[in-house]
Amino acid sequence: MATTAATTYQLEGRLLEVCSCDVLCPCYVGADPDGGTCDNVVAWHIDTGTIQGVDVSGLTIAMSVHIPGNILKGNWRVLVYVDDKATPAQQDALVSAFTGKLGGPIADLAALIGDVAGVERAPITFTADKGRGTLTIGQTVQAEIAPFTGPNGETTTLHESIFSTIPDAPEYVGRAQRYRLKIPALGQDLNLQNHNAVQDEFRFVA
Repeated sequence: MATTAATTYQLEGRLLEVCSCDVLCPCYVGADPDGGTCDNVVAWHIDTGTIQGVDVSGLTIAMSVHIPGNILKGNWRVLVYVDDKATPAQQDALVSAFTGKLGGPIADLAALIGDVAGVERAPITFTADKGRGTLTIGQTVQAEIAPFTGPNGETTTLHESIFSTIPDAPEYVGRAQRYRLKIPALGQDLNLQNHNAVQDEFRFVA
């Protein structure tokens, strides 16, 4: 009888991303970031999913990222934030998956990380729907995001870009009406308005 390999993780949810680049961010098309470097926050909210049999539904994991140059060249320095509602087992599962230790599509993105400066637990507030959302991580990150819209009022999307946090998925592009980032461990202290923002939906299976 044929056997099938066990699923390492299966995750579905929504993503929010904000960065210090102007709109639209040149990193999507493989160009250098505005100002030469990029300070980014990306958060994945898992609506439903498991990692190695551990249910992580309803939790959020986020990273503050310093990108020292062209995004495709990697060497990112990150600080990982885990939802403070996570149990120790859930935290271990989330960190293992999102730092690339469990392979699959998440590892393709995590391969760009050069250094993990630390892992911290924090209260995380996440809302997202078709390009509009909010993200707060403790006292270190606050962002309010609004989408661009086309002439018919539909949210503007970006397709087939060389870089995407969610490969093969259209991205709702917009701007962060507010982006506050203060993370001494990464040398980040920003208070910006109307810079780049993205919202997306994901399904990761490995």
